[in-house]
Amino acid sequence: MQNKLFLFVVVMILLIPCGAMARDLVFALVPKAMNNPFFDMAKDGCKQAESELTGFECLYIGPGEHTEQEQIQIVQDLITRRVDGIAVSPSNAPAMAKVLKRAKAAGIPVITWDSDLLDKDKDMRSTYVGTRNYDIGKNLAEITMALKPNGGTICIQSGGASASNHNERIQGIRDTLAGFENSTFSGDRLTGQNGWIEATGCPLYTNDDFPLSVQQMADILVKHRDLSAFVATGGFPQFVEKAYRRISLKHEDRIRSKTTVLVIADTLPMQMEILKDGLSHAQVGQRPFEMGYKAMFVLKDLVDGKTVEDPIYTGLDICTEANFDSCLAD
Repeated sequence: MQNKLFLFVVVMILLIPCGAMARDLVFALVPKAMNNPFFDMAKDGCKQAESELTGFECLYIGPGEHTEQEQIQIVQDLITRRVDGIAVSPSNAPAMAKVLKRAKAAGIPVITWDSDLLDKDKDMRSTYVGTRNYDIGKNLAEITMALKPNGGTICIQSGGASASNHNERIQGIRDTLAGFENSTFSGDRLTGQNGWIEATGCPLYTNDDFPLSVQQMADILVKHRDLSAFVATGGFPQFVEKAYRRISLKHEDRIRSKTTVLVIADTLPMQMEILKDGLSHAQVGQRPFEMGYKAMFVLKDLVDGKTVEDPIYTGLDICTEANFDSCLAD
């Protein structure tokens, strides 16, 4: 009787469709917004990892537009669903940290990418994968200083006011231009240090609203005819390429003569064409594909009980008019 029962169980197992006994792991890659070409490249990296590493699904999910509360709700839903791992780029670092306490309690591995949590909340995630954001600001500032060695009036354009990655970039800009490191988060406002003064009304906060970012750029160029430098911590206005070109061409003389220099983060294809055409002076690029790609392997290591490094930096690409054809990493 026992033998017959054993054979029955074996037959039933063999009849189960292939894959029904083992569920693929589900790792969520959560951007700040899904209407952003920068994050599209991270999704491509995530999907590439999915094609190389069997047994898991890359679930790319986030707000349609940059909305802090919607991103928080999405992460809450992922925790309720009990996905196997979450990689999130927090729009609002303090608010996201509160949500991630639930993930930690549920035993769901969490990492951040692109943007990290505040120092006091970093025990809510295992590691950070992405750019050392302070270095973006530092490089943006060093290029600006090389183009404008005597200083001048600068306007910084940033993302969300609560986004830790952009605040770190602002601090990198301010510290480098001032010539000393500030103790305050995002740095102290430039009021003449090393000859640099921040224009009235700046920094400009776009909240990743790209049409708004173009309008902000247009307004500041008109308002401050003597502006020495427009420095953006993300590619915001350039992501609306036609509008960016239209505004730039209205001020073509001052841009080509370097009366006003444009130094902007990110090196997406349309941005490199803008640089090639002389409508920006430099781009400091991140590697979003690599962020999405590495995030999946890190989550798999965490699920497997392995120790991971913290942080995991993905590097930068410094592109100028002189090296635009060879500056990007392979």
